[in-house]
Amino acid sequence: MAGQRFADATPAGVCEAEEMFRSRVAWTYLLLVVGVWALSETSGESRWPTLLLAYAPPLLWLLPAPLVLLWTLGRRRGFAAALAGTLLAAWGAGLLHWRPQTPGPLRLLTYNVARTLPEGAAAEVARTLQAADADLVLLQESNLIRPADLRTLQAALPGYAMIRAKEVTTFSRLPVLSSEWHDLPANNRDVLLTRVRWQGRLLSVINAHLGTVMLSSLLQGDLARLQRSRTARMGQVRVLERIAAQEKGNALLLAGDLNTPPRGLVYRQLLGTFGPDAHDQAGRGPGWTFPSLKLRIDHALSRDLTATRAAVLNVPGSDHQPLLVEYR
Repeated sequence: MAGQRFADATPAGVCEAEEMFRSRVAWTYLLLVVGVWALSETSGESRWPTLLLAYAPPLLWLLPAPLVLLWTLGRRRGFAAALAGTLLAAWGAGLLHWRPQTPGPLRLLTYNVARTLPEGAAAEVARTLQAADADLVLLQESNLIRPADLRTLQAALPGYAMIRAKEVTTFSRLPVLSSEWHDLPANNRDVLLTRVRWQGRLLSVINAHLGTVMLSSLLQGDLARLQRSRTARMGQVRVLERIAAQEKGNALLLAGDLNTPPRGLVYRQLLGTFGPDAHDQAGRGPGWTFPSLKLRIDHALSRDLTATRAAVLNVPGSDHQPLLVEYR
């Protein structure tokens, strides 16, 4: 009888624990999330399917979570697996990202100001630049249609040196020692390199706007165009790598609209060359700089500098949001 009582009591507890995990729906969702993030991190951009995974808005993989959780609660099975999938998807989307923040003596703002600014938006952007109080301001798509708009932005930064190269502009209130620009292949853009003096040492600042992967070509069935845009981007990254090698020995900052989500081969390649991402080091939340698609594609990477605070500013004016970073 004692043996019988033991047999009757034990399986109930075991089964209850098993039910927490036992659900095909929950496990399918968990494995889907794991597979998506593993592929996008390890082989994103190597082939067009993983290119889509790397560039898809990360919130897509979180959308099924409420239904899966409700299903498992209603069935009373698989809730633990569903919760694990939900938390992993939220982590991958950056919703759980949190880093301690402290002030830093060097302030940098990078901002794609949108060449086709609507009437009156230049004044909004100018107020943002002024309020940021940054030592370095890096603008992309600054070849504004109305020349008066650029003058409005310049007037907001009195005392700053202005250096331009096609559609990128760098403003510096640090002493400028030299500057040069490098052509980006398959792109009517330049990379702007500005060398400044900060705290007695040379700092090389790279302002870049990389081309985008033409995902719209996939919808049109034009895989050749998609491949061309991918190949062009790889060539543009090689230009950045050559500049980094040329500036060996200097502290180095790369910032701008890199049109690259924070995953995949190109992103890892940039991290390996230029150092950590400021948002990874000192940001909070998802850090979406392109809010219409909930993507983080504007970055600041640094070598021999440590980001102490990174924040995406929620301001009007452009289709991008500016990224403000403090360094030590």
